[in-house]
Amino acid sequence: MRILVLCTHNSARSQMAEGWLRHHARQAGLDAEIFSAGTEATRVKPEAIAVMGEVGIDLSGHTSKTLYDLPDPWNFDLVLTVCDHAAERCPAYPAKTTRLHVSFPDPSGKGLEEWRRVRDSLGRMSEHLISELKSGRIPLEDTLSEKAGVAQL
Repeated sequence: MRILVLCTHNSARSQMAEGWLRHHARQAGLDAEIFSAGTEATRVKPEAIAVMGEVGIDLSGHTSKTLYDLPDPWNFDLVLTVCDHAAERCPAYPAKTTRLHVSFPDPSGKGLEEWRRVRDSLGRMSEHLISELKSGRIPLEDTLSEKAGVAQL
């Protein structure tokens, strides 16, 4: 299974989601290749690296990428967008690709408590998504949002 997390800059939310999805897939024994990319490249924000490090997930080696930096960028089983801007600009994928969208607030420019809230919501969403994929189900967007507590942010 190949999973792509797409956001605008691939600097915060998509990077944290990639880290969580890899972590939860490994824990669940799900054989998955997980990538993240942005519609525009920039750099991974130090706050994302710091707050993920607090939960034992190392993003220090991650770099910001665009879709075109990825191997085989049109061959994904699941594309998950985590910001509205990326969802609107997500390219068309083959019919076999499932697209999901869960919007998370951008913590950029805010304090570490907001970064932690977004991190934890991404973690809950990721855990639920991996559980559903492992069981052979594809969750609905509103279920992912509910599990992530997005409405509470």
